[in-house]
Amino acid sequence: MIIGLGPGKEEDKQGRPFVGKAGKFLNDLLSYAGLKREEIYITNIVKCIPPNNMPTKEEIKTCTSLFLDKQIEIINPKIILCLGNIAKDYIFEKFGIENKPMNKVHGKVFRVKGKIIIPLHHPATALYRPDKKDILIQDWKNLKSQLMWWLK
Repeated sequence: MIIGLGPGKEEDKQGRPFVGKAGKFLNDLLSYAGLKREEIYITNIVKCIPPNNMPTKEEIKTCTSLFLDKQIEIINPKIILCLGNIAKDYIFEKFGIENKPMNKVHGKVFRVKGKIIIPLHHPATALYRPDKKDILIQDWKNLKSQLMWWLK
């Protein structure tokens, strides 16, 4: 399962997550990990475009309690990839993981409650901060070598 922040303009228009520019880069990142988009359930913390791309705590609480928590329960993924700080912060709190800044935890593996949780920079980060692109690519390449082991 991949969890992002929320829909952008193109995602809202099409009603699907990660179909804009960040989604195109996500497809590239998935290929670095040897994954196909069709093999992964992709969702978001919030389900509508947050103002200034920053949902309030109340919006996060409402969307996660009504939707995301149920998606996690039903799908019961072995692996959760948290894309960006808001997804990381929510999932770390939900699973009782000590929260640290993304630059300290990106690409690291956290095993908790029968799940593998991996925080990663959001693909949009590379669009706005090209200096981070190589970090994202390396994190996803590192996933490839571990996936077969984790999915057994």
